[in-house]
Amino acid sequence: MQAPVFATLGCRLNAYETEAMKELAAAAGLSDAVIVNTCAVTAEAVRKARQEIRRLARENPGAPIIVTGCAAQTEPETFAAMPEVTRVVGNHEKMQAATWKAIAAPDLIGTTEKVQVDDIMSVRETAGHLIDGFGRHRAYVQVQNGCDHRCTFCIIPYGRGNSRSVPAGVVVEQISRLVDRGFNEVVLSGVDLTSWGADLPGQPRLGDLVRRILKLTPIPRLRISSIDSIEADPALMEAIATEPRLMPHLHLSLQAGDDLILKRMKRRHLRDDAIRFCEEARRLRPDIVFGADIIAGFPTETEAMFQRSLDLVIDCGLTFLHVFPFSPRKGTPAARMPQVKGPEIRDRAARLRALGDRVLMQHLQAQVGRTHRVLTEGQRIGRTEQFAEVVFSADQPEGAILDLSIRGQDGARLLA
Repeated sequence: MQAPVFATLGCRLNAYETEAMKELAAAAGLSDAVIVNTCAVTAEAVRKARQEIRRLARENPGAPIIVTGCAAQTEPETFAAMPEVTRVVGNHEKMQAATWKAIAAPDLIGTTEKVQVDDIMSVRETAGHLIDGFGRHRAYVQVQNGCDHRCTFCIIPYGRGNSRSVPAGVVVEQISRLVDRGFNEVVLSGVDLTSWGADLPGQPRLGDLVRRILKLTPIPRLRISSIDSIEADPALMEAIATEPRLMPHLHLSLQAGDDLILKRMKRRHLRDDAIRFCEEARRLRPDIVFGADIIAGFPTETEAMFQRSLDLVIDCGLTFLHVFPFSPRKGTPAARMPQVKGPEIRDRAARLRALGDRVLMQHLQAQVGRTHRVLTEGQRIGRTEQFAEVVFSADQPEGAILDLSIRGQDGARLLA
């Protein structure tokens, strides 16, 4: 018998959940199977999922193929119709031990229906699949799942459900275990991280969680994944200003730089809100750097509107860009809006990426000659506190935090 083959598409949260599924599948005794954890963020992501399923079917003839993840949740019929697919499992079901026991031993437990996808909006409990470590060097801890907002371009709430939070005590306990296991960095992750706590007693905020973690655990480096800057609470801003163990790097969900486009996206911030947040965070923590998600070619976007997104990169002082060429998702309001032509979308995405390359190079060049505290991810690679990638000239112990002198950069990474 061979161990199951797992394939993960999409976000870091999906990768985290794949690790949890590996534990559940192993406990159930599942073998000789292929599990594909899909992404639904764009139509292209769904196309790639179908392509990956066909490839894995060719490489693993005869093995049952189980498809799960956000695309399986939002359009199960698409994957159930594929002859290669044995079973389609929803996002809630994939985290249940009973699901994997039934898949591993269908003759004992009873025949499992091909599609196991329930209404994700009915899920109310918090994530119950915390795992003790993900990655060899930094650990990702899922503290929140789902989203209560309905941006017009986004299908993810229909794949993840409404926002649910993991209680602070559970999070602190897990991070304490991770420290005991030797992890030097923890990343807090979620679908809509700044909504953490809204469904918990007393409605604590993300800043309260951050401060509690730093007070009650000795974790050397705590990092926050993508946040919605308009929801950054006062306690979080205070932690940015006063807690050196909170890493000076934030990835912001900005999406666009034009106010009308932001309103048509149904975002909760305007252009000036984003600029003010970056200015305030930089005032509180001068060494902080920002990444951001930006969509190119959102419906109705004119060239002048797009130019405001380009300008926003400079006005906010962004360093790391994650560029999304707009792709209409069936079932979202944006899919029914007047669309920008494909060549224009691709051109705008390319221009955004080119600007992203330039601002990243400028940041890297400014680090030459400085000393950075670097978490080593391999014998010759690591990350600064600001999350810039560093390549070393000599082997270093993995998972250590070292003070390294930066001697150069190659346009994408620092050389130490």
